[in-house]
Amino acid sequence: MPQESRKTLHSLDPRAPWVISTHDLGRRPGSMREMSRSLPAPGNLTVGMIGVPKDAEIELDIRLEAVMEGVLVTGTARAPLSGECSRCLDPLTSEIEVGFQELFFYSAEDAAEDDSLLDGELLDLEPTFRDAVVLALPLSPVCSEDCPGLCVECGVKLAEAGPDHRHEVIDARWASLQGLNIENNNHQEG
Repeated sequence: MPQESRKTLHSLDPRAPWVISTHDLGRRPGSMREMSRSLPAPGNLTVGMIGVPKDAEIELDIRLEAVMEGVLVTGTARAPLSGECSRCLDPLTSEIEVGFQELFFYSAEDAAEDDSLLDGELLDLEPTFRDAVVLALPLSPVCSEDCPGLCVECGVKLAEAGPDHRHEVIDARWASLQGLNIENNNHQEG
């Protein structure tokens, strides 16, 4: 099994914000630690019209638990969202809360091809967080559930246009007769 295809961690920087040390857990199954952290959002956490702004503050509540195969990380993350409404294109901001769980294996022998591995006593939580957020982002964000969107004819916001906003729709089959009607009216008046 090729080592490159694994989510293997190589020489993690213990000072990086999303890198967490598991030193105090040891390799004793059942030992556990809970922690809360505020971390800067990594870049490029977007899907279509909405995402988490780079360096926005992410609130994490996590539990690290030593198990036989490695360290099980369970947690929730709260992050601000910024984007635009898919119906009216107005800017919108909101917040998202996601849950995640990942088992970081002690050794490659215990792990399957796509499993995460510990780098000594360090683990990188960013890929797990990234996967959870991107999967939870709405594909068509809206500013409100009843947002009417834009007029397909002129592009004006329907919420601002009012209930009497209309466009004269002429059946394409009769469009050439429309001009004749106007000419006949002008002839009769003259």
